[in-house]
Amino acid sequence: MRAYLTVFRMRLRMELQYRGAMIGGILCQMFFGIVLVALYRALYAGHPQSVPIAHVTTYVWLQQAFFRMMLATDPDLLDKIRTGDISYDLCRPVDLYGFYYARIGAQKLMGSLMRGIPMLVVAALLPYGWGILPPASPAALFAALAALLLGLLCMCALENITMAFTMRTLDPRGIQSMLNLLMVTFSGNLLPLTLFPDSWQRVIRLLPYAQLLDAPIRLYTGDAPLSEALWILTAQGIWATVLILLGMALWNANRKRMILQGG
Repeated sequence: MRAYLTVFRMRLRMELQYRGAMIGGILCQMFFGIVLVALYRALYAGHPQSVPIAHVTTYVWLQQAFFRMMLATDPDLLDKIRTGDISYDLCRPVDLYGFYYARIGAQKLMGSLMRGIPMLVVAALLPYGWGILPPASPAALFAALAALLLGLLCMCALENITMAFTMRTLDPRGIQSMLNLLMVTFSGNLLPLTLFPDSWQRVIRLLPYAQLLDAPIRLYTGDAPLSEALWILTAQGIWATVLILLGMALWNANRKRMILQGG
């Protein structure tokens, strides 16, 4: 366990070096956040919805703040798979799945905090209906943070499943494009899940993608009451366990029949 914690800390420090990328990411996500809020306000002006506009804008800003958590990937691992340098990692006295799970977890966590915290501070200063609301209650905030952590575990597991398929195909573009489309659509990034028809929501929220950011945001805003928090956290824990076990099985299968290419 100490080795994985060391890997996690080293990757956190490495992420702190990319300050230029952080500033560019903040400006980019702020721009898209304002554009999306303006679009939803225009939609509400013509067709008011049952969900308050302030909840929708809060949903948008939280999604934008933690966008890096969803789509970040490990370029070093991709390069090692392509060149065959992953063979050196096979000699490490650690479980390879846990080694890269810790790396991608640190990358997603630090990248999201570096971009998300400044964005949320700015969004909190915007006028009502444009910015972010405070949490529904202190208990809702703690439940949302717990759900966000479990969502991070699910996202890291999904990323490692993508890497497992990349070891077979050597080209991540197909599987990553499909995974990104599913995550953006069913996590609520493309359209908040609270605006989907109720019958759709009951199905979509059972999928692992809804556990990534939709579940924490609904707890934060109070759209999901605290009485449902235990069920939501349990569902996230189950999905995280299933995805991690699936990823470990795929990585172990790849190790038994891995063909290294490169030179």
